[in-house]
Amino acid sequence: MTKVAHFTRAFTLIEVMVVLAIIVIMMAMVYPAFTTISERAKATKDMSNLRQIGLAIQTYLNDSDQILPASTTWPGTNLTPVLYPKYIATRAVFQSPFDKRNLSDTDTAPVSYSINTKMYAAAPGISGNMLKVVSPASTFLMAPSYPTAPGDPRNLGSWPGIFTSAPDLPIGGAGETRGTHNNGARINVLFCDLHLETVTFGPATPGAGTFQDVTKHWDPTQ
Repeated sequence: MTKVAHFTRAFTLIEVMVVLAIIVIMMAMVYPAFTTISERAKATKDMSNLRQIGLAIQTYLNDSDQILPASTTWPGTNLTPVLYPKYIATRAVFQSPFDKRNLSDTDTAPVSYSINTKMYAAAPGISGNMLKVVSPASTFLMAPSYPTAPGDPRNLGSWPGIFTSAPDLPIGGAGETRGTHNNGARINVLFCDLHLETVTFGPATPGAGTFQDVTKHWDPTQ
């Protein structure tokens, strides 16, 4: 009886390399899409945080004769309640998804948003009185705050805010060199009438922390 030889065909090295090359090419094509989806999710969460903070501020203002909370302690702690824990029950709301610091539930928890410092300027400013804002729909009240050099939200060191010391946004946002999303071109902002917008960030002209739409501004007296 004649025995039939059985041979098992294996992949050649060239075939394996071709398959790997195809996989690498496909991953390179798909990765930007995943990055975009991830960034959109972060931008949506960032806006959701600002919306919740805005609702809490509205309630706080109703209880406080329309006077903003103290500029350096506005988020609040368990010992010194302001928005937290009376109006917002979780500290996570105060941390932007673009802020990559470790989430914390202590009194030194990260705070990624700050109130526009010009809101607290004395005469001819408004001294924190929201009733004196001239153009609420055009005036920035709050936005993500990462003013420490290099002023880039991708850099951990740019986010200095914590619960016991939440820095106000520098006047005009100076120090921030790029927006949080759309390749640094956009940033979410809460306005004084408590509506939200994603605005175009234009740090090149006329300067850091500025916006391309000149009808929207930091000055509550305009």
